[in-house]
Amino acid sequence: MAEHEGAEAQFHSGFVCFVGRPNTGKSTLTNALVGSKIAITSSRPQTTRHTIRGIVHRPHAQLILVDTPGLHRPRTLLGQRLNDLVRDTYSEVDVIAQCFPADERVGPGDRWILEQIRNVAPKTTFLGVVTKIDKVGKQRVAEQLLAISQMLGANADVVPVSATPDKSENLDTLVDVLASKMPEGPAFYPDGELTDEPEETLMAELIREAALEGVRDELPHSLAVVIEEVLPREGRDDMLDVHALLYVERQSQKAIVIGKGGARLREVGTNARAQIERLLGMRIYLHLHVKVAKDWQRDPKQLGRLGF
Repeated sequence: MAEHEGAEAQFHSGFVCFVGRPNTGKSTLTNALVGSKIAITSSRPQTTRHTIRGIVHRPHAQLILVDTPGLHRPRTLLGQRLNDLVRDTYSEVDVIAQCFPADERVGPGDRWILEQIRNVAPKTTFLGVVTKIDKVGKQRVAEQLLAISQMLGANADVVPVSATPDKSENLDTLVDVLASKMPEGPAFYPDGELTDEPEETLMAELIREAALEGVRDELPHSLAVVIEEVLPREGRDDMLDVHALLYVERQSQKAIVIGKGGARLREVGTNARAQIERLLGMRIYLHLHVKVAKDWQRDPKQLGRLGF
């Protein structure tokens, strides 16, 4: 009996990386497991640009989720740098979990990612996650589980989940499976801490998410956001002035972001402000300015200036 009690008290901690094609639900899953919005979600490929770490606290374990940009075939210097970032991450985490949406067939893109991972990190523990199971029936989930098991091999666990806030399912099971694959050891972060990302990075990401909402395909890769400064409002201790620059590559994109008579930029500001106020727990005034940095994704100097 005493031995069993000792086993109960074992604590496991380690690093997990969710991978998958664009829009497989990686960022939504990260936010659901952490219980707070720390990764931006968008239906646009390549939305994530930083390795945001979300921290999942449980009585028996702590999981640090590393949310990387998706691996893809790069067409620009930015794309190449994002890929390098991803590959470095793969070889340093304890578990890699590949996400497959329940409502899409397994395809060549999934196999390409699996092949890349096995080449870069052959020793890292690997498992499959079937996401978005709330979108399909049980029969389809069963078929997807079978297809993924055949692809990953008999030894890999496959866990079906839904991370949609009002229809979440199996998230605790996923945490338990991930925790069981972590080394024994103490927590890396104090209880209650949800991410180690600086607040300015999160603010910039939330503004970028608001700016990408409902725009045409030409914009996502071309948009970068830099927080210039965050200042306490003079004479008030309950308000901050946040100054942010939105960089695009062409004059035509600047017009898209600003919108007719500035309407679109005002809407971006309203949506981003609400998210940032929730993040910081205080009121802010958001100053947004749009600038053109010609072809910044292909220019090493400009990439460096914008933090890539």
